Amino acid sequence: MQWIQKAAEQDLVAPLLAGLRTDPALRGVANAAPILAPLLVRRGITDSDTAASFLSPSLSDLHAPERLTGLRAAVDRIDAAIERKETILIYGDYDVDGTMAVIILKTAIELCGGSADFHVPHRIREGYDMRDDVIERAAASGIRLIVSVDMGIRAFAPAETAQRLGVDLIVTDHHLPGSDGVPRALAVLNPNQNGCEYPYKQLCGAGVAFKLAQALMQRRLDPNLQNKLLMSFMKVVAIATIADAVPLTGENRVFASLGLDALRKAVNPGLKALLEVAQISTKRPPTSAEVGFRIAPRINAAGRMDVARDVIELFSVKDPARARELAAKLDHLNSDRQEEERKILRAVEERFTGDPTLSDAYCIVIDGEGWHRGVIGITAARIVERYNRPSVVISRDGAEAFGSGRSIRAFHLLEAIESCSPLFSRYGGHSHACGFAMPSANVADLRAKLDAFARARLTPADFDPILELDAELDLAEVTPELFQALQLLEPYGMGNSEPIFAARGVQLTAPPRILKDKHIKLKLRTVAIGNNAASSEVEELSAVAVLATPRCHPDGAAIRRQERAAALAAGYANGVPARTNNRDLRTKITFDALGWHMAERMQQTPLLAGDTIEVAFSIGNNDHPQYGGLELSLRDFKMPAR
Repeated sequence: MQWIQKAAEQDLVAPLLAGLRTDPALRGVANAAPILAPLLVRRGITDSDTAASFLSPSLSDLHAPERLTGLRAAVDRIDAAIERKETILIYGDYDVDGTMAVIILKTAIELCGGSADFHVPHRIREGYDMRDDVIERAAASGIRLIVSVDMGIRAFAPAETAQRLGVDLIVTDHHLPGSDGVPRALAVLNPNQNGCEYPYKQLCGAGVAFKLAQALMQRRLDPNLQNKLLMSFMKVVAIATIADAVPLTGENRVFASLGLDALRKAVNPGLKALLEVAQISTKRPPTSAEVGFRIAPRINAAGRMDVARDVIELFSVKDPARARELAAKLDHLNSDRQEEERKILRAVEERFTGDPTLSDAYCIVIDGEGWHRGVIGITAARIVERYNRPSVVISRDGAEAFGSGRSIRAFHLLEAIESCSPLFSRYGGHSHACGFAMPSANVADLRAKLDAFARARLTPADFDPILELDAELDLAEVTPELFQALQLLEPYGMGNSEPIFAARGVQLTAPPRILKDKHIKLKLRTVAIGNNAASSEVEELSAVAVLATPRCHPDGAAIRRQERAAALAAGYANGVPARTNNRDLRTKITFDALGWHMAERMQQTPLLAGDTIEVAFSIGNNDHPQYGGLELSLRDFKMPAR
């Protein structure tokens, strides 16, 4: 893996650094400012006012929903439906984004005195996007208003069907429109449509639904109640925003930051049951990683393996016992999903072993008969992670085939799919993910065309894994104060990646441990410098080092109580631990470094106690009451260049 140091414009760093040190609103990060300032500049933040808003998002940072094209017409029609006591049908996708959007809009309509039903398609029987037959059945039952969420931007035929049957259609979506514009509907809400002046374009589907709900509540509810309800919705829109992997910048950062914090105080029985089954602690806000890898997969499992209606019921149910029953079902479905995923990945590995040409493809297209369509998307993501190439996984079902693709940073997958549009029955997606249906007979042509498209736009260098580093740190600089400052940058995700640091010349103080045959655990400390330092049995610890070392840590046992008290007295200024400016200071402090899924790497690069290595890491905290403390999350390691 190639390590590349990110650059920050120094003429912008200096004034921001001064602001971080002097602005009263940012006093808590003053001592970490030299590390924090370049991180903020690389995120486009160059003054202390913008920094304060970024580090402490609030509801006031949300944009006015009226700036969305079509918003007023949509609210007018829903408002009229509520007044006339019409039932409104919400038509949503079956993934996390779609189901959360249904919950947001359905709840808002009901809070405003309306009545809302919903339809979430069955992934296998109906597939993605709106269908004519669903609209026809809705019209026959008396529905006169349908609102799509997280879908519909390319549903031209269903929009014509709705118009023919006298059904008003409101489309809310975030996917990219095609070159032929948008469907003919009463209103289309999508910040990515031509002519829309909404200032933030990266909302997920639930984010667009939230803006519609926000405007509806502004019209119909008491202003004193609105902020409380908006904060309640933040929990749900945060889950969708993180799960849909949209950039966690701008308005999405407000959703994610406020929503994660609010999840600590979840009162909805279904949400509480989901957090419990996902083993999410309520002592602190969950991280974006916990939402992405524990909460979202369980919600997604309903649509992948069964029916997504269970998710809507989970968030709507009032009975805690029923909520626990539904959460347990989602947990079980997630286990089933994992097993199906493992089966396909084993088949893929066998295919790569038997067909070396697959490893040479610029765009990997791999297909199998009867593969579970609910897991091919996540399987494509796993293939991208392993081979670092755009990948499409196709499940053949007789004469029909259904595919899902994921991509790398350098390759716009939707453009590649659109270049083959005659091969598909239907398709959609965005730059790094796509889905489609096609005749099975066209799979071979698709493989050839996508590979040719990729070869014209990619070079072998695009397939080399790259690790971008934010800064080099001495391990003595990894302090509780720095960790607390970095926490203000959370939640992490696309567009706001977790800072990764490099430490050179660190020593392995014990043999590596292999955990569960998958992971590794290293004990690391900075190699002492100076003529006598390497052999010194006792080294003076800085106040910062003393405070960073938990009492249960092996190094902590050597720190006397009076030393800890002196550190507390001398090391704090204005409630903030002092940070040493002596970069040559080396301590005995040892850090645990956990490398997830790196056991195979250890076989390729064996390490021994006493080895000196270079490590790339992020900084975390183990909150175990007895064994907790700062720890490193290992991203890569290598032997020093000789």
